[in-house]
Parts: sequence; structure tokens; C-alpha cells
Amino acid sequence: MAIWNNYGMKRRHFMQHMATAAATIPAMNFLSHVQANASTVANNKKACILMWMGGGPPTIDIWDLKPGSKNGGEFKPIDTAAPGVQISEHMPETAKVFDNLNVVRSMSTREADHGRGRYYMHTGYVPNPTVVHPTFGSVVSYEVGRERSALQIPSFVSVGGGSGQAGFLGMAHAPFVVGNDGQIRNAPDKETRDRLPGRLKMLDAVESNFIKSKRGELPSAHRDVYTNAVNLMTSHQMAAFDVDKAEPALGLEAETAATKAMYNPMPANGQAGGMMGRGNGFGQSLLMARRLVQVGVPFVEVNLGGWDLHNDVFNTLKNQRLPVLDRGISALVTDLKQRGMLDDVTIVWMGEFGRTPRINQNVGRDHWAASWSTMIGGGGLKNGQAIGATNADGNRVADNSKAYQPGDIWATVAYAMGIPLNTVHTSKRGRPMKLANGGTPIKELIG
Repeated sequence: MAIWNNYGMKRRHFMQHMATAAATIPAMNFLSHVQANASTVANNKKACILMWMGGGPPTIDIWDLKPGSKNGGEFKPIDTAAPGVQISEHMPETAKVFDNLNVVRSMSTREADHGRGRYYMHTGYVPNPTVVHPTFGSVVSYEVGRERSALQIPSFVSVGGGSGQAGFLGMAHAPFVVGNDGQIRNAPDKETRDRLPGRLKMLDAVESNFIKSKRGELPSAHRDVYTNAVNLMTSHQMAAFDVDKAEPALGLEAETAATKAMYNPMPANGQAGGMMGRGNGFGQSLLMARRLVQVGVPFVEVNLGGWDLHNDVFNTLKNQRLPVLDRGISALVTDLKQRGMLDDVTIVWMGEFGRTPRINQNVGRDHWAASWSTMIGGGGLKNGQAIGATNADGNRVADNSKAYQPGDIWATVAYAMGIPLNTVHTSKRGRPMKLANGGTPIKELIG
């Protein structure tokens, strides 16, 4: 069974997404619109940035080390800025800011297949052939994004990969997929944009004739949709996708070399582009995510793959995955805090599952959903904690710990963002669907 079709939007869906979103925005001068809604913009700061680790990261080597155990592996734990909380020695920069973060060490989920686990962790629901549940970014778009009348760009952006589907919430709340360079898939190229004014003039002439022919409301409505779509494509808020572009009215500046280096430092070999070809876009993606939430986008997902480590897990983590991850998390937390945004932005780190405590014959770890970790922080939560625990060998949740499900993580995010926990959506077949599948916020994090 195909769980999700994680494609980027085709041109038709791209236009539909923009037109639907833009239909809520009056066709007026952008700057005057911002000025008229300044108080609204100031109150619409709540957001979530999800760092999605595709493949299933070995959290026993990152967040929940087991020194002295047969399953402990090669890494040592180090202290963090959060008293009593230790993480991997290969996450030293993240350790310095961990008083702003939390690790949930007692995740216990039922899905150890990539597709099913990805669906479950994104939606809070196990796959069901009778319904497509919305990924949580779509839920946030539906509940929060549509209330932000000043937002002219999509309210759910996925950077570097697909993020599931909006399901019964509708295409307007599907992830708007861009590359880690901010490029929009299937968007008009420069030549097309240069020719756009002439084409629009011709279209306006044709549609004006249709409107004058008095064939009902559809011709006028059709022109309004295209007008709003063009407004969206040319919106000043699109500057958020380009780290080198400034937009003073939005508080956006062209990012300095120092800020870029903080997110994506120069590697030891002196060559530009980060520490590895596949991961070097992660830092820039997180920088873009900060810019997007800065202009009011309530949910941004940033993808970093390459975690399906059945082989050579320790060398791959030490030399590739963890240096990129460590600097990215540290930079994002530091940047948000310096800008006074951290209490409004909830950060979530997760993959589809963890990996086996047992090390296999290829010095790798296999799929494991019974006992593993996620990370969550910022958002005005009570940070600097380790929630839950696994046993000494990491192969089950400890007897005195509560086992958490993805719905509990998303309920915590909903709480932090002010989304009512009793929210119920209705599927296309009329079935009630509880927010986050009825998950409960983690009480230690919300007080």
C-alpha cells in the first residue's frame, strides 16, 4: 500500500496552492497592507520548525548513550548546559545550548517500517487505507495559517523534501516544497517572469471581454484568482526564501557572512560548501526556516536524510551526520534566542523511528521503534530536561517511565502554539478526527 505520495507540487497544484492562499489577501499595495496590520503581525509569532531526520537516526548514539552496556557503542556522553542531561560527545555545540532544549527518551512507537513510521510520526495516526490523515504541518496551516491575514506566502513550507499530504484538510494546506537553496519547484523561470507582464495584459483583455459578455460570476472570479496568484508570486515576503535578500519592511536583512558561517561553517579542508556534499544544505535550510517564521510562516519542515545506518554507523555519524547536525541545531537555537524569537518558536527533531540497541555484524544498527528518543525545545516550554528513560541496555522503556507516542509530541507543540487541544477535524467521510490523535502534552514541559 502506498502510504504517501511525497512529490513536489506540479505546476497546476503550484498555481492552485498560490491562488487558494492568495484569495484571502486583498489586492492592495504590500507596504500599506503591512502597516495597516502591524499589530496583527506582532501577535502572530508562534511557529514550529521540524527537523526531519529521514531514515531513522540512531538516537542511542546521540541523545541516550549507554556507556558500559554491551549496546553502548563507541561514543562517550558529555555534560550539557542542562544540569544532569548528557548527550553525545560529537554534539558539543548543541550541548552548550541544551538548556533551551529537551530530550524525550521514552518514545515507544509501533512502526519500524520507513513509510509507515514516517506517516505515523508526521500525523499521529497509523496508516489506514480508508483515509489520508494530514501531516501536522498541514494541521498548523489549517488552524493557524489561515488566521494570518497578513501572510501572503504559504503557511506550511517544506525545505529539502516532501512532507506528506494535507489529506482531508485540502490542497491549500499541503506542504509548499522548496530546495535548500530556496528555489521553488516548477515556479516560473526568469524568462517566464520577464514575459509575465505582457502575458497578463493579454489575459486581462481576454477576460475583460468575457466579463462584459455577462456570462455570470465565473469569469470575474477567475480573473480575481489569477490576480491574487500574481500578487503572491511577486510578494515582498518571498524575500524570506533568499538568504541574500533584504526586505526592511519585514525586518529581513541580507544575512551576513558571520551568520551564514554560524549555520554552515567552513570545513577543515578550506573548501566552501560545508562539511559534506549531502548535508551541507542543512544549515542554510535552517537559516531559511528562521527567515520564514520571522515573516509569519507558522510551520517549516527542514529535511536531512542519510540516517538509515545499517552499516558503519559510528564512522558515518562521527565524520558526516553529527558535525552537520550539531552546528545546525546550535546555530538555530542561538540565532532565535539572540533575536528574541525562541520563546515563540517550538523546535522539534525526529525521524521515523530509532535504531536497534544491538550492533549488527556490519557495525550498523537496524530499525527499532520500541525505545528511542526525540528532541523538542524552545516555544516557551520548560526546557533543559530529559523526559523519560530507557533501561540500562536501551532495549525497552524503563519501568518507571511513561512511553510517549507521536501524538504526545504534537499535542505539546499545539499547546505551545495556542491551538486548542480539543480541536476535532472531520474527514471526507464524515469521521471525527481528534487533534494529534488525542495525544496529551508532556506535563513536565508545560508546567
